[in-house]
Parts: sequence; C-alpha cells; structure tokens
Amino acid sequence: MSDAKDSTTPIGVTPTPPAADGRPLSEIVALLLALVWAGAVAMQFALASESVLTGPLSILMTLLVVFLPLALIWGIVSTARTIRALRDEAARLQVTVDAMRHAYVIGQQTGTAKPSVERKIEEIAAAQKKTESQLAMFTSRRDTALSVPSADRKAALSVPVANSADEQPALALGTPAEDLRAPLSVADFVRALHFPESPDDKAGFRALRLALEDRKSSRLIRAAQDVLTLLSQEGIYMDDLKPERCRPEIWRRFAAGERGRAIAGLGGVRDRSSLALTAARMREDPVFRDAAHHFLRSFDRTFAEFETNASDAELADLTETRTARAFMLFGRVTGIFD
Repeated sequence: MSDAKDSTTPIGVTPTPPAADGRPLSEIVALLLALVWAGAVAMQFALASESVLTGPLSILMTLLVVFLPLALIWGIVSTARTIRALRDEAARLQVTVDAMRHAYVIGQQTGTAKPSVERKIEEIAAAQKKTESQLAMFTSRRDTALSVPSADRKAALSVPVANSADEQPALALGTPAEDLRAPLSVADFVRALHFPESPDDKAGFRALRLALEDRKSSRLIRAAQDVLTLLSQEGIYMDDLKPERCRPEIWRRFAAGERGRAIAGLGGVRDRSSLALTAARMREDPVFRDAAHHFLRSFDRTFAEFETNASDAELADLTETRTARAFMLFGRVTGIFD
C-alpha cells in the first residue's frame, strides 16, 4: 500500500514530511512567509510618502522593521533544522542499540556468541585451579623416600635430647608426632631454602613440605618467604643477584658469633639498584623493616645450628640458595658486615 509507514523508521520517531523538491515543509513555509513580508514592506514603501525616511532615526527604525521579522523567521528555520538533525541521530542510535540487543539475545539463546572477556576469565580460572590441584597433590602425598635408608639423611639441625631431670615430667598422652618424624636431612633443608623453581618442581615442593613440618626450620622458611615476597614487590628477585662467593670458614666464623669487618666477605651482593631500593623500603615501611629484622634473627639462629652438622660443601650449597642471597642483601643494608 502506498500509505503504509516505512518499515525502516524507528518506533517513536516521526519524520518531518519533505516537500516535492526534497526540502522540508517548514523551510518552504518560512520561504513563503519571507516573500509575503518582503512584498508587504515593498507595498508599504510604495504607498508611503517620502517624508518618512528623512531622519537617521527613521531610517534605523525602518531597517529594524524590515529585517527583524526576516531574521526571526530564518532563526526559527535554523533551530528546526538542528532539532531535525538531532532527532535523526537519536533514531540511528536507537536502531544500533536495538540491533546490538537483538544480536546479544540470539547469542545467548544459541550459546555460540560467548564474549571474549568471559572466555579469558574462565581460562585463567581453569589454569589456576589446575595449578592449585597440582600443588595440593605434591604437598599431600606420602614421602616414600623416608622409609628407605640413605646416606644423605644426616640431620640438618640438631635433634633435641630429652632431659630426665626436667622439673615438669611429660604427661602419658602418647609419643608426640614430632618425635616420630625422621629428622630433616641436610639436602632437604638446603633445597627448601632455595624454594621450588616452578609448579612442576616435585623435589622442591617435597623438601619444602618437610622443612615446614619441622618446627625449627619452619620459622626460617616462613620468614624467608615473607621477605622474598616483599622484595618482589620492589622488582628485586634473588635469581637476578650474582653474589660473590665466600670461603666456608668465613661462614663458620659468622656462625660462631663474629661480626663486622671479619666477616665482610659474606656481603657478596653488589647490585646497587637492589641495595638502594631495599634501603629505601627499610626506611619508609615499618612492616618491611620488622620482617627483615625477624628474618635476619631467624637466619642467624638456624644457621648457627646448621653449621655444626654441615660440611664445607654443604655450606657452599646453602650459600647459593635464594634465602642465603636475601640474607646477604639485608646484611649489607643493615650493616652487619661493616
């Protein structure tokens, strides 16, 4: 039907009917009004006497009377044109929004148009869940190697000996679990201080689990983990540090209680940016400073006990761990080797 409404016109938008030559009807009406007004003014000037335009004020008032209505007419036309352009733009935006809503509804119904952001989030969550399950498997399985006698099962730390002369006797509640557990070996202790290399480092997670189960070594492990995490926030990683090697006898002198210039060789970390960032964080952050001093005290006590059971080669292996490098870094910053 010829009078049917155009299907492309959005709902709620009424287009201005155009004239035969393509101009809107409002502009045609404005043009006719301007012509009528111009004809009326010309007729008035033709009938008026010549004495009307004698003075300057009369000329000014005449010009205002002639041109002011014309300016008002075409101002209204310009405003109507602007409103029409804004209405057309709103109509186009409405059509675009409707199309997007329609596409979204179709995608939800068919299940084939999943947004890329949601897909990425699901992939990250799946990868994180897989990593957590692997960590749980590594840390919860039984350590079958403990039941096999081995030459590297030498205890890393001294085993406390029960004293029968204690004032408070032990209660008859069974043997504590710590007494039943085999002592932590030197190899496992050193491996735990280096922390696992990756989620696939089964040996590293095994040694770390054993060290955390030991009451003495767990204090140092947790203190080292805290400071390594804080240092990583400053972009400082122990793998990037290449400290200078130091002879085992100097490490033994440190374990014996010597400080200052006598053990200056232990401060083998020379990376200036890492030293400057660590010193600045020590000054500005009290939490960082407390964690650093707690780590240094834990390392001092644990290393003094470890040194009595370790050989020179085992001491050299320990100095290559991430925990030992963190000790060298904080020792330089706090002035232990000065």
